[in-house]
Amino acid sequence: MTEKSPSLVRASEIGLWAYCHRAWWLAHVQGAAHQTPQWLAHGAKQHILHGERTLWAQRTQRIGLWLFLVALAFLVATLLHRIF
Repeated sequence: MTEKSPSLVRASEIGLWAYCHRAWWLAHVQGAAHQTPQWLAHGAKQHILHGERTLWAQRTQRIGLWLFLVALAFLVATLLHRIF
């Protein structure tokens, strides 16, 4: 078996990196064994949790932006009412 060249990038590595940068880093930089069914199940669960948290953070950010815009519109309306 030939030794892997450091400059050679395999398609499977690109696929793993595109799917999850952290999984690529764990497998190729840290040398973590992520091939066992238990680790794969754990990783899948972590991906789901991360996705849920990301969606929650995005929704919270949008709500905060809308509240800021409403407060800004209220402030402008109040200032304009006092001027005129």
